[in-house]
Amino acid sequence: MKYVVVSGGVVSGLGKGVTASSIGLLLKACGLRVTSIKIDPYLNTDAGTMSPFEHGEVFVLDDGGEVDLDLGNYERFLDIKLTKDNNITTGKIYQAVIDKERRGDYLGKTVQVVPHVTDAIQEWIERVAMIPVDGFSTSADVCVIELGGTIGDIESMPFIEALGQFSYRVGAGNFCLIHVSLVPVLNVVGEQKTKPTQHSVRGLRGLGLTPHILACRSTTALDESVKLKLSQFCHVPADNIITLYDVPNIWRVPILLRDQKAHVAILRVLNLQGTATEPMLKEWTSRAEICDMLHEQVRIAMVGKYTGLSDSYLSVMKALLHAAVGCRKKLVVDWVPACDLEDGMSKENPDAYKLAWKLLKAADGILVPGGFGDRGVQGKILAAKYARENRVPYLGICLGMQTAVIEFARSVLGLQDANSTEFDPNTKNPCVIFMPEGSKTHMGGTMRLGSRRTFFQVMDCKSAKLYGNKSFIEERHRHRYEVNPDMVSRLEDVGLSFTGKDETGQRMEIIELPNHPYYIGAQFHPEFKSRPGKPSPLFSGLIAAACGQLDSVFQSHKVPNGISNGIAIHKVNVCQNGNAAKFAKIAVDGIYTSCNGVQY
Repeated sequence: MKYVVVSGGVVSGLGKGVTASSIGLLLKACGLRVTSIKIDPYLNTDAGTMSPFEHGEVFVLDDGGEVDLDLGNYERFLDIKLTKDNNITTGKIYQAVIDKERRGDYLGKTVQVVPHVTDAIQEWIERVAMIPVDGFSTSADVCVIELGGTIGDIESMPFIEALGQFSYRVGAGNFCLIHVSLVPVLNVVGEQKTKPTQHSVRGLRGLGLTPHILACRSTTALDESVKLKLSQFCHVPADNIITLYDVPNIWRVPILLRDQKAHVAILRVLNLQGTATEPMLKEWTSRAEICDMLHEQVRIAMVGKYTGLSDSYLSVMKALLHAAVGCRKKLVVDWVPACDLEDGMSKENPDAYKLAWKLLKAADGILVPGGFGDRGVQGKILAAKYARENRVPYLGICLGMQTAVIEFARSVLGLQDANSTEFDPNTKNPCVIFMPEGSKTHMGGTMRLGSRRTFFQVMDCKSAKLYGNKSFIEERHRHRYEVNPDMVSRLEDVGLSFTGKDETGQRMEIIELPNHPYYIGAQFHPEFKSRPGKPSPLFSGLIAAACGQLDSVFQSHKVPNGISNGIAIHKVNVCQNGNAAKFAKIAVDGIYTSCNGVQY
């Protein structure tokens, strides 16, 4: 196993996550199999209880792991499926160490940061790096590890020490450290300043780690004189210093790295020159160029609670972008704070109220994402009502689906007090209720989390067509409340169709209005499985409906010959041992047929 560690210096927010993802993609394009690990030095066990304002969105994995949003970048760029153990936190490490101490595993030793915590970190890295994440049964060739935070942060110290020990253990040729730092350009002198990076590298070396490659964030490409200066003071070869300058979209970053021969430097450090090939990024480059050239707009109103921080809805934004590029449209997202749509805002802040409604009415489509708490809920209900009554394409995700159900019950069924028990525990008409297995005393990890199956109840509905008329799909969940099954028949009687349910038929997964151009709600989060070049079907439907292309998208999502009920029979392969044995590749649940340990 080869390890590439990405650290950051000077300031936070330099884009280590995108850099780590791009490095992984570049190595994958060289023919290597890649996995990823994110280290977060905070004491939280996971990201599940953190506010989106505090740390951006909570990304959810197939196994139910609530993890840092950077793992979403890894999955999107590398098209892999990570596990909750691919996100290491201080909380997880200390919990594991304390559990060992309580069991007596340390045999009376005084438990200390060194060696017990640092050993636990190294063992975790080695164990998780071996987990296959790309559908194959064997481990990857390279593990890209992103160290969160900034060099010098006190909470990062155990991880720095552990990585220093780890680099010595695995040996030269198996460990490559890439340090992402800032080279600012001061307006006063108009010159690229290297001193912040010099200090950052000096601090890193003082902690026992010497970078092999410098990735310098700057507004423009580094001058050669600046590279030479950094090389001299940081003890890094000039050929191993690359610039991460500003680009039109993040899909350009892997291309930027390739053009500066970053893969050559990494492969040289890891002794992989003879194993890897030249990077094949033709499709990726084409997609990045198309994204830059698009000019015909599609305007989506994002009606949310956390609109003050775009990272709060990062995966939703990426899923919209994937779908828009797929429809050859330039995405324009208008952020509409849900609170600003509410009647009370018309008196409290009339300008904000007018602007919110102006943006909503000007949109080609409306998206209401998930969220928790009652703030802004009435605004989301009003957005759902506007979309329903004015036949504007609408997609509601999680809470966005629940608010659509509440609005329908109030407006169509005439139940004015219809509500969710999350917002009104005493409502006489509970449309949305607390899940039976949920916990009201513990917040972390107590929701319905991870991949679950949804079975289509109506095969000619829009959502089923978008998913290729499969009998069931698998999507990721994160919620504590769900549609009350006792209300379903009454809602169906007046026109709301529950087109997707779980295997029991008691949990409502997808709603639709059959006579609406596009009005869909999903209890799951389809954004978490959207990929560049493989957009989420429900997002593709929203964008297509918003720009009048829905019928053509239905055609493109038709199931090809040989696929039925989620099982795809691909072309016949010949076994590696030369026999004429024929093997079919079964694309369901990530299971493949194999011969002599080789997958087909």
